[in-house]
Amino acid sequence: MLIAGLLLGGATLQAVQAQPSSGGPGPGTPPAITDAPLDGGASLLLASGVGYGLARLRRVRGLKKAAGV
Repeated sequence: MLIAGLLLGGATLQAVQAQPSSGGPGPGTPPAITDAPLDGGASLLLASGVGYGLARLRRVRGLKKAAGV
């Protein structure tokens, strides 16, 4: 069983190494500048945090009212 695993693992490793490149930039080429807009993601993250905080606050206040505190 060990020998079969080694043979299968070796064949898999050779198949992975034989794959063509991803087509990325070649050696010596400068990296591409990618501008990532942060406005949309940051706004959604901020709104999610505010909503979560309000929900937690309402839940805690509701528990205090139910307990009579």
